[in-house]
Amino acid sequence: MAELKQFKLPDVGEGLTEADIIKWHVRPGESIKVNQIIVEIETAKAVVELPSPYEGVVTDLLVAEGSTADVGTPIISVRVGADDEPAAITVPPANGAVEPGLHGSPAPKAEQRQAVLVGYGVKLGATTRRQRRPAATPAGSPAPAESAAPASPAVTPARSAATAADASRVAVLAKPPVRKLAKDLGVDLAVVPGTGPSGSITRDDVQAAAGAPAVAGVPAVVGGGLAAVPREERIPIRGVRKHTAAAVAASAFTAPHVTEFLQIDITETMAAVARLRDLPEFEGVRVSPLLLVARALLIAAARNPMVNSSWDDAAQEIVVKHYVNLGIAAATDRGLVVPNVKDAHAMALPALARAINALADTARTGKTTPAELTGGTITITNVGVFGVDTGTPIITPGEAAILAFGQVRDAPWVVDGELAVRKACTLALSFDHRIIDGDLGSAVLREVGAMLTDPLRMLAWS
Repeated sequence: MAELKQFKLPDVGEGLTEADIIKWHVRPGESIKVNQIIVEIETAKAVVELPSPYEGVVTDLLVAEGSTADVGTPIISVRVGADDEPAAITVPPANGAVEPGLHGSPAPKAEQRQAVLVGYGVKLGATTRRQRRPAATPAGSPAPAESAAPASPAVTPARSAATAADASRVAVLAKPPVRKLAKDLGVDLAVVPGTGPSGSITRDDVQAAAGAPAVAGVPAVVGGGLAAVPREERIPIRGVRKHTAAAVAASAFTAPHVTEFLQIDITETMAAVARLRDLPEFEGVRVSPLLLVARALLIAAARNPMVNSSWDDAAQEIVVKHYVNLGIAAATDRGLVVPNVKDAHAMALPALARAINALADTARTGKTTPAELTGGTITITNVGVFGVDTGTPIITPGEAAILAFGQVRDAPWVVDGELAVRKACTLALSFDHRIIDGDLGSAVLREVGAMLTDPLRMLAWS
């Protein structure tokens, strides 16, 4: 006998209270299997794929793409145990692989894809947060009339009468501001071809579908021409941006920051990087100056353990860590994330290079896991990639120090009493003055600088 099941947004294990629905991989009327990926959500730390705990037929998507849902909120309804489940329409690509997000594609087998969650559901009252207005239920998620299960509050006769075109609208990939623009212009997103990433619909797509830029605004020079732009735009504070804002504000106003700067001659380090690239141990690995900056910081942390510690206010203790989970700050389309290399202190240089590259790649693709974003002990931020000399970095919450590495550029330098053109950069070390006094912070910064000026010191001091 058919039974209607509702899957509630779970806590993925990091104290999650809410998440944004990024993309649905299923639609009403589609058959799904256990462990099939059904939706992508964005938490305060990462994008996570959720697998289905049920096998059956999707009857309703209860939260629209672009909406925010609290943990414990039902997000999808599935009819399980039905004898008349419709078969999924399979559209495999030419190579036989299943493309993610393709509606009607066969469900991946359980052994081919591992579920990302340990368990489902939350205890009542497990999270405490302010009440807020429920998100609008997406139109067009019909409930099969033949279902013998009792009707859920989210499955009403009015919804069952929705058209197939309405149902497809739930799966449209567009950001909330784009959806609002389409509503203002009277454009049906279900019939608009998307030209953005992964086929998402952009503002230009909506305006093109409307026939002209119909947004009231002021003329602005864009690409050498005039285009109408809105006078202002409101962007919801969600996901990584929301988490980053809370974290940096807490850090800035909790830990008393001190920042010191040191300009160094990094010519020998640049030469060492060029030689490493030619070694067979680094074949297929991107080797950059950041690798030797990381190694220098790891050695300095081993020589000065207090720089790799944290302040436990509740216990009134300083926790000194004799391991290093090295954080690498990364700017992504979703905002700033700081994944970390676990036990970086124990890695040989080629392994450290591969680990840093892997973190950068997963951060760029938005696939950084919550586990990679927690447990860091000290951080490096490479501000040089933005073409700037230095900055005053904010300490990652729970850590005691962060090192900023500025751009490498040609600069006049005195060498053996003679003026020469050398490769120079500026280092900046911010540290928690509750834990690290000025003499210790200065010593760590000098040691990092000395090792980058003369890389042989890394061998002597390690």
